Amino acid sequence: MTERVVPHFQEELEQFKARLLEMGGLAEERVAAAVHALVERDAELVERVLDGDGPLNLLHIDIDRRAFKLLALHQPMAVDLRAIVSALKINSDLERVGDLAVNIAEAARRYLRHPPVKELIDIPRMGDLAQSMLRDALDAFVRRDTALAQSVLNRDDTLDALKTQVFRELLTFMLQDQRTIEPSLDLILVSRHLERIGDHATNVAEEVIFMVSARDVRHHQGEEPAT
Repeated sequence: MTERVVPHFQEELEQFKARLLEMGGLAEERVAAAVHALVERDAELVERVLDGDGPLNLLHIDIDRRAFKLLALHQPMAVDLRAIVSALKINSDLERVGDLAVNIAEAARRYLRHPPVKELIDIPRMGDLAQSMLRDALDAFVRRDTALAQSVLNRDDTLDALKTQVFRELLTFMLQDQRTIEPSLDLILVSRHLERIGDHATNVAEEVIFMVSARDVRHHQGEEPAT
């Protein structure tokens, strides 16, 4: 009987990163679908988002398993160790992004029971921005690009400002017409969920800076990363 050959550490590490990217792409797709379903008032798409959490959860478990296997079998050091530890944290962030996409779909389902409060402009902008932050943070992880990671951190304030703008505008509608209160609250919740997705993207970006430069920037986002 031939003994099974264990793949080289670097090969396993690349497969591990590929799975993480696959999970990131899937999380981003779910956010895009949830926002699109809300904007287009697509009840069928809402239900697909609500029912489609399984693949993301399976990836979450698989990535954790691969990470622990890499740590146990190869005992990596220095930058490789930081990469695996960072990826474990990123994995949790991506799983939460998937959960937030479900939360958006749940709010959309409720919102579709009412007439539209207004034309949705800032919420799609928030969705696009949150998705681009997540995509760039993951690209920065793969390319070990601290400048790109810093650009993700710098965009977080824009997302926060849009959330505040959505709240103020919807508050005006609620004060003028109490029939808009319930659907407006759902739109405010959606904006909050999108802002939280941006927060998870900044978490990923912070992990990239830690992985590459061994610097913790969680409480120093305004500082440039060391080269």
